[in-house]
Amino acid sequence: MDDIRVVVSIDFGTTYSGYAFAHKSNPNEIIVQGKWEGFEGHYKTPTVIKYDEKYKDVKSWGFPALAEKPSNKKKNSGSSKPIELFKLHLIKELSDKPFLPEGFDYKKAITDYLRKLAEMVKESCVCHWQNLDFYRQVLTILTIPAEFDDDAISTMRECAFNAGLTKDRFGRNLKFTTEPEAAAIYCLNSMKGQYNLSTGASFMIVDCGGGTVDLTTRQLLGGDKMSEVTERTGDNCGSSFIDQEFVKFLGRKLGKSVIETLKKDHYSLLQYIVQEFCRRVKIPFTGQQSDFQSYDIDLDDYKLIKQYITGEEKNRLEESDWSIEIEFEDAKAMFDPVIGRIIRLIRGQLEKSNKKCSALMLTGGFSESRYLQARIKQEFSKIVPNISVPIHPIIAIIKGGVQFGLREDRIVNRILKRTYGTDIARPSKPDDPASEKFPNGLTIIFDALARRGEQVPANRKVIKAFEPCSIMQQKIGFNMYVTKNTGAKFCNDPGVSLLRNWEIELPKNENIEDMEDTTILFTLSFGSVEILATAENQKTGAKYHVSFKCE
Repeated sequence: MDDIRVVVSIDFGTTYSGYAFAHKSNPNEIIVQGKWEGFEGHYKTPTVIKYDEKYKDVKSWGFPALAEKPSNKKKNSGSSKPIELFKLHLIKELSDKPFLPEGFDYKKAITDYLRKLAEMVKESCVCHWQNLDFYRQVLTILTIPAEFDDDAISTMRECAFNAGLTKDRFGRNLKFTTEPEAAAIYCLNSMKGQYNLSTGASFMIVDCGGGTVDLTTRQLLGGDKMSEVTERTGDNCGSSFIDQEFVKFLGRKLGKSVIETLKKDHYSLLQYIVQEFCRRVKIPFTGQQSDFQSYDIDLDDYKLIKQYITGEEKNRLEESDWSIEIEFEDAKAMFDPVIGRIIRLIRGQLEKSNKKCSALMLTGGFSESRYLQARIKQEFSKIVPNISVPIHPIIAIIKGGVQFGLREDRIVNRILKRTYGTDIARPSKPDDPASEKFPNGLTIIFDALARRGEQVPANRKVIKAFEPCSIMQQKIGFNMYVTKNTGAKFCNDPGVSLLRNWEIELPKNENIEDMEDTTILFTLSFGSVEILATAENQKTGAKYHVSFKCE
């Protein structure tokens, strides 16, 4: 890492993505990409990708993937519909996954999209610093939601490697930070100046994106450093879920079968209607009826849709002259379920913390919603004295990611969201389950290495010692298990799952003398967002390659 000259931060968002970069010699000059193909003056481009008919080759991505004019005359043909929200497929708990073509792997969409971003990132860096060696002198920070588990992070590393963001899949020139953590770093200086926060004060970041809303509560320490106070939380309640509520509203007016037909055969037309709703209703909505202007969808402008409408829906629309009117209460009903979930997240964070929250900062594109701001202030202004939104909240994560890469020591510790452990053998006890007992009188148990809820220092390391059995041994295996429970006793307890089969690769031609009385130290670092692993020969100092054993 001594060779690093430039730090790049990529905010791969659910609905929009962007990047920024800075040189270590001039850390205060963070350059945010603001020019995208066909569009200038935008800090981000849509996280959308469009393929050919066979979903093999990329035709367009970002703004151009959504810029095609919708067809109002005939069924879409000769091209695929854009793929959106594919990042949400990384969240296991999400039951209603976004559309993907049959047999299409979401990892391909992530990889192809990141590849396009990587091409732009490299071009930008080389343009500013012509002799820059990207793979040796650039540190890339990839921001991820707080809710991503270890498998999701591993998948992101795999996709980033395949996209060309790093030459070494497990290289340290690609690192991760959570979206709320990056936003917290960005907001730290502005909050100190605005609120005069003193050392020891705690503050909350609520990062409101298109897909996820992520929260973290931090304590301000000396030297512009911070620690995590409570376990970071998040949920799938970003602004795109308001769009989904609008589509459900349309379904009640047009009929569910009509919506399904539009999704299947006229997706660009449906997307156009949704974007018009966002422009005319969602973005300007304040929650005040006096500010609201009703919005009419005149179906005579969308004659293609009329041919699919039948039954009671057709009768009602004929009576209303084929017009769908969105009133104030309709719009409010689309916002309230989503905002209600955000409020519950904030309340949960406040209840978990044993420290008074001195400030709450809203970041992310959704935080610009005046209705969201008003509801949060209404609910929490008596509890949290300072609630505000920074200038350009949409780039808080991008800039914060760069600032994290320039000074990783700002993060003193993190709260673990899961318990990690391995399997070890101990003498059997009478009440041990028979399935875990061996004839030799030993029982395999779950040995916790780090527990959920622990405040783990950023440099926290757990070391395990191994001794090779013979000169011929080429690998040492190490199983790691994970659970959200803090009291797991056995590896087959409910909620305990195998996370990784680590493998330590030993040299084939090691001298016998070097292997005698040799101990291999296997080190796991839990203090970062991603678990890091190293292995070293304690006798010779040789470092061995450690990798995941892919099943």
